[in-house]
Amino acid sequence: MKNRTAIYQREAAEMLHNISLYPGQTEEQLCRFFPEKEAAAKTLLAHMLKEGRVFRDRNGRCYANQEAQSGTDKDLSRCVWVLLDFIDQVEYHTVGEFPAAILCFANGELYEIVPIPQGKETMICQLLRQPQKDAGKRIMVVEDTSQIELLDIPQAAGFCTVAEDGTVSYYKKEAALES
Repeated sequence: MKNRTAIYQREAAEMLHNISLYPGQTEEQLCRFFPEKEAAAKTLLAHMLKEGRVFRDRNGRCYANQEAQSGTDKDLSRCVWVLLDFIDQVEYHTVGEFPAAILCFANGELYEIVPIPQGKETMICQLLRQPQKDAGKRIMVVEDTSQIELLDIPQAAGFCTVAEDGTVSYYKKEAALES
């Protein structure tokens, strides 16, 4: 008969991997990486916290070790919410290379989830206009919808905002009519 460790070994390894990739996630975010197993993931996380394999800061965010608790990266957290919004379609995900926070394969396509902090629109546009080999479709995560008009980014599949509760709202930029 298998014990709890044997049953949840793969899930525990995946949870630790996700905490290492995306430090500062909330319990809800970590559990949503396991669609249809969220209750088991919550129990597993509680067990890992109790054993000291994972650490939680005073704001309820989880880290792989105490030294990693350098504060929450709000841009990364918002990008994780976007990833979780379609996690059931994701085949693989990992940390991206700046300016992309997360790279993922979903439905056979490569996606880059790119945060756009207010005031950094011009810089990010310049970076993303550079020719890039194997660039995927880009999901641009803006803090406010007013930023969308400031962005001219190739391969932008769409734009989104993330509410405090993790709700993701998607937008498309209206194409300008040519006369």
